[in-house]
Amino acid sequence: MTLQQRVHWLALHGVIRALASAGARRGDPQARMIADLAVRADPGAFADELRELGALVRGRAAWLTADHETAHRLLRSNDFSVTAIGRNLPGPLRWLERRTRVEGRMHPLLPPSLLSVEPPEHTRYRKTVSSVFTVKAVAALRERVEVAAAALIADLDGGKTVDVVDRYCSRLPVTVIGDILGVPERDRSKILQFGELAAPSLDVGLSWTQYLRVEEGLQRFTTWLEDHIESLRTAPGEDLMSQLVAASDDGVHLDDEELVATAGLVLAAGFETTVNLLGSGIRLLLEHPEQLELLLAEPDRWPNAVEEILRLESPVQLTARIADVDADVAGQQVRAGEVVLLYLAGANRDPAVFPDPHRFDVTRDNAGRHLSFSGGRHFCLGAALARAEGEVGLRTFFERHPTAELAGSGQRRDTRVLRGWATLPVRLG
Repeated sequence: MTLQQRVHWLALHGVIRALASAGARRGDPQARMIADLAVRADPGAFADELRELGALVRGRAAWLTADHETAHRLLRSNDFSVTAIGRNLPGPLRWLERRTRVEGRMHPLLPPSLLSVEPPEHTRYRKTVSSVFTVKAVAALRERVEVAAAALIADLDGGKTVDVVDRYCSRLPVTVIGDILGVPERDRSKILQFGELAAPSLDVGLSWTQYLRVEEGLQRFTTWLEDHIESLRTAPGEDLMSQLVAASDDGVHLDDEELVATAGLVLAAGFETTVNLLGSGIRLLLEHPEQLELLLAEPDRWPNAVEEILRLESPVQLTARIADVDADVAGQQVRAGEVVLLYLAGANRDPAVFPDPHRFDVTRDNAGRHLSFSGGRHFCLGAALARAEGEVGLRTFFERHPTAELAGSGQRRDTRVLRGWATLPVRLG
């Protein structure tokens, strides 16, 4: 623990945490998203409350929307851009955060991460990464998902109670991410550790303990990635990361810092979100046996079921955009520099788009209109792979254990931006 860390936490999280606690007690919707546990427990109810206040609602320091049309428009607008850590803090806090930030450490919300840059840098990064993550490459990864899912299921004995997050939901994407990044088998347990440590890095208002855990995780992950990329440069494999390193060495596009940021994003965006998708999917289907029965009888419905799970239990609950110019949004004047929080979990339950929006229905014909993969130029690069992992992972689990039952309430992850299960006990059939 150092004075620099204390000041950085105070600037980035501590002041916001204190203000959010007070604001939540007064009913400020933005503060409630940070400090009110009821919002995390029931995002649908909060979305309904927010929507009753209007399509665009003014919070203490930002605008908020749970309106599907408004969120859809802003995700695709050239008048709004993505935010980065510290960018929308008040002046003195922004100065303190930048002065005390540890330089050279990878973070999913700091440039050159794709999540925090705009064209022309974003265009260059995305074009380079897309040249490796081709349709053919993703199709090959789907075959790997099927093999990995079958192997993991074979290790789960029927009749026993297991934590499916630990034994299945987390291990399947670890295998896939390990293949993408070219991670040796001996190091794959580190992906689990790094993913769990770094998941809260997308949140604001972290406690001191959470902050220290995130900082440690990001530092360890950055160090490991730098060494790993150097090893791929020396001894490349057939993995996609080796291809990306080779493309960069040919004089195009990504330097070492950008490669680390890209690899870090693959983990941050491709691992934890998939764990959450699988855990939420298993939970929903066990709570709605009639939906599971339909899927087992009509397996062609599995892809649509994944879309409905993504809609109802979005692994990413919210994102933010900052206005680059004065703009009219849903009848409100948003000034340049102001932030809009897009409550994706709420937009995905907008009754104007999804009739009876809180009902889980694997036959819903427009489930794929959800915004869980963002939109526009920042649409998730790994969406096709995530869908494949969800479809294969859930179908394989339930075809092997069709009579599985919940064996306890489980425990939610202690994160706000990402939503999923930390533990989920299931009695296998």
